[in-house]
Parts: sequence; C-alpha cells; structure tokens
Amino acid sequence: MRKLIVSEFVSLDGVIQAPGGKDEDRDGGFEHGGWTWSYWHDDIGQTFAAMMKDADALLLGRRTYVTHADAFEPMAPGDPFGDMMNAPKKYVVSRTLKEPKWRNTTIIRENVIESVRALKAQPGKNILTDGSSQLVHALLEHDLVDELHLLLYPLTLGSGKRLLPEGVHATFELMSAIPYPSGVVGLHYRRQRS
Repeated sequence: MRKLIVSEFVSLDGVIQAPGGKDEDRDGGFEHGGWTWSYWHDDIGQTFAAMMKDADALLLGRRTYVTHADAFEPMAPGDPFGDMMNAPKKYVVSRTLKEPKWRNTTIIRENVIESVRALKAQPGKNILTDGSSQLVHALLEHDLVDELHLLLYPLTLGSGKRLLPEGVHATFELMSAIPYPSGVVGLHYRRQRS
C-alpha cells in the first residue's frame, strides 16, 4: 500500500492558507498571503526535495493544482525545481476543471474517497498532498493520511483556513523534529493505527 503524505506550511495557530503569495487565496478576507517568505531557508527546500524523491504522485485540490500548474508547467526542462515538480503523476480533485493544465494529470471528478483508496492500492511510490485544505480535511476525516510533514512557522495569523478539521480524533507518532535557522521547525508525524 502506498503512503499518502500531507505536507503543509502551518502557523502556530494552525493556519495553512496562502503561504506562498499575497493574492494566492483571499477567501474570508484573508490578508496575510505570503506569510512564509521571510522565513525561507535553503535547508527547507532540501528537505522537501528529499521527500519528493520518494514520491511519484501529487494529489491536489483544484485551487492548489492550478497555482502549481501555472508556476511549474512553464519551467524549461533542466530547471531542478521544475523537473522535480513536473515529473510526478498529478491527480486533481475537481468538478469544475474542464481539462488538465499540467502534464501527466488525471482529474478526479466523483467518488473522491474511493478513488484515493484505489490510488493508494496501486503499485508505486508515495503520494504527496500539499495546500488543498478541503481535500486534506476529507482525507483526514476518512483516515487516508499516513504521514504529516509540517513546517511550523513561528507566528500566529489569527484567522484563515486550518490544517485540521473539527471532530477528527487521530493519533500520530513523532518521527523527527528539525529546527531550521529561520525559526521554522520541520515536524514529521506517522499515523498510528491499531
């Protein structure tokens, strides 16, 4: 069985909304887009690249998928980050996306939970999900998440989309905690199931 890994940038108060850009996601009047920028350190990128070596699929919600596709699909071959992000198979959960915007994409329109279970049962490497708050909530609610890779940022945002949905009770084992020079802490958790 393939592992499904959720990788998120998260504030101390659990917000995952719009870490990458000012206008990335203004839902709910969110005004703090791009809140991770001042904390970047190259070691964070190296950790992400190491995680991507063990993944051959990305599972994303529509908004995250479109943001990623717009950023990575145009990158010329030979760009290390572009090559890393463009190589895996992509699965996007969307009822409104008409056609793929990014190479190697399958659109999941219906039976999302069953489709993800089937995807996990296929041979292959890890499946990685980032952003995609609604999708991540559904995956956690249906106990489909095997690992959490969280980058915990030393700030609070006060409001915004949260990592964890209400009502989910689950136990995770801490596998590692890596402090970065910028004050970010990388936390790797594995789901404990009886």
